Amino acid sequence: MPDQAKKHFEALTPSFIMDAIESQGYLCDCRTFALNSYENRVYQIGIEDSEPLIAKFYRPERWSDAQILEEHQFCFELVEQELPVVAPLVNAQNESLCHYNGFRFTLYPRQGGHAPEFDNLDNLLIMGRTIGRLHAIGAIRPFEHRPRLDCATFGHDSVALISESFIIPEYKANYDALSHDLLQSLDEIIDQATDTPYIRTHGDCHAGNVLWRGEAPHFVDFDDARSAPAIQDLWMMLSGDRSRQLAQLAEIVEGYNEFYDFRPAELRLIEALRTLRILHYSAWLARRWDDPAFPHHFPWFNTINYWGEHILQLREQIAALNEPILQVL
Repeated sequence: MPDQAKKHFEALTPSFIMDAIESQGYLCDCRTFALNSYENRVYQIGIEDSEPLIAKFYRPERWSDAQILEEHQFCFELVEQELPVVAPLVNAQNESLCHYNGFRFTLYPRQGGHAPEFDNLDNLLIMGRTIGRLHAIGAIRPFEHRPRLDCATFGHDSVALISESFIIPEYKANYDALSHDLLQSLDEIIDQATDTPYIRTHGDCHAGNVLWRGEAPHFVDFDDARSAPAIQDLWMMLSGDRSRQLAQLAEIVEGYNEFYDFRPAELRLIEALRTLRILHYSAWLARRWDDPAFPHHFPWFNTINYWGEHILQLREQIAALNEPILQVL
């Protein structure tokens, strides 16, 4: 898999990229810029007498065609309900997933905007309203092909990979002990949340996937969309000390409840989901380490300093899992 992806992406020369775009009926003006994307490859492509397009070339074997198309369909549903989502473009054959010489790719309109200010409480109220609308649509029907966010994949599989193949000997005993305790706690927390519905979510709703424009958020990159508790799309907006997070949460929930009912019981999942994200992120870097883009852009990974900081982060999460749960003010 890593070698295949490496050879696969090496074929993405500027000439090849433009040929792929022009196979969809566009005329490129030879301006091709690589954008920051590591899982897939994403480019801004200049188009003659028109606005540039964004082209995303998919990593092989990560998602099936059915899973990609289900993500696209979710975006189309959201746009139909006037949600500010940057959805794929469709070609003359009404297809959003394009194929060219062994590559799968999707075209998007270019969306302007700037990073959101999540420390602005007014912005969080707007975010709450928008995600509430998104979840009201996401709850209408389930994903059939996209996976669930679960402890087995994000937690146990991630820990197994790091422990067996990456953690340095100096930290292995600490890592194994800490990860064992964390996984035990995560399993208990998630197993107890049997009454929590899983709905279609953005899945990776951090500031980098939101563009602020015209005093409103615009959501991009649904590549990690999956079935998850609704709180998955909300907790990444919380930051700072407990009193600050409580104030932020109050604004988010006020806006959210205008369009979809917030479930306070899901607050118990926040630190569990944060821990799963930390474990999964480390394993994601490890799984992609044979891709030349990763050592280049993440040179700090797999160093003694990185693993020392990672161990400290896991210790902090053990403490966080035992702290009082946030409450809606």
